[in-house]
Amino acid sequence: MAMASTEKAGIIKTYQRSGKDTGSPEVQIALLTTRINELSGHFKQHVKDFHSRRGLLRMVSKRRTLLDYLKRSNVEKYRVIIDQLGLRK
Repeated sequence: MAMASTEKAGIIKTYQRSGKDTGSPEVQIALLTTRINELSGHFKQHVKDFHSRRGLLRMVSKRRTLLDYLKRSNVEKYRVIIDQLGLRK
């Protein structure tokens, strides 16, 4: 279930602020969103996988915390990341 390193590097390159940025909230939100989307597909086949479901809920909570932080610190970037990832419909 792990994300391929090339896929992860592509996501980081898309959302990073500068050349060596890998830990900004935008990058973390994008990586978590990708992992959440992958796990959502996993649960369609494995309905009773409650251990992974707990991990999914932790990831969703972490993403929510990062989004709240980004909204407090920089509303412009918050709106951009929401639009790019398609989180609010």
